Amino acid sequence: MENQFQQPNYGAQVQQPLPNSTAVLVLGIVSIIGCFCYGIVGLVCGIIALVLASKANKLYQHNPEAYTESSHKNLKAGKICAIIGLVLSALYLLTVIFALAFFGMEMLSNPQEFLDKYKQ
Repeated sequence: MENQFQQPNYGAQVQQPLPNSTAVLVLGIVSIIGCFCYGIVGLVCGIIALVLASKANKLYQHNPEAYTESSHKNLKAGKICAIIGLVLSALYLLTVIFALAFFGMEMLSNPQEFLDKYKQ
């Protein structure tokens, strides 16, 4: 008669999620949303997400069998979101700086003419 119960394999390694994979995903999404806060929130969240993703990716490359595939997919999605949020935030911040520099310099050079021009 065969053994109906399997003996547990105590030598097998249990897979665990990558550290900070969920945090990278959340920060990546926040960096996309935060790009509309003058670009500063998006830049900060995007940079933090990329640093955390880099550290977690090094752990995964060192020992991929120790971590779940779903957490690695979350990490990749978060990294992509962080890159998109970083680019959008940088573009938005540059647009704000350009607008302030352009209209600010025009107003500083001749404030009365600027006010009369946009008063109409």
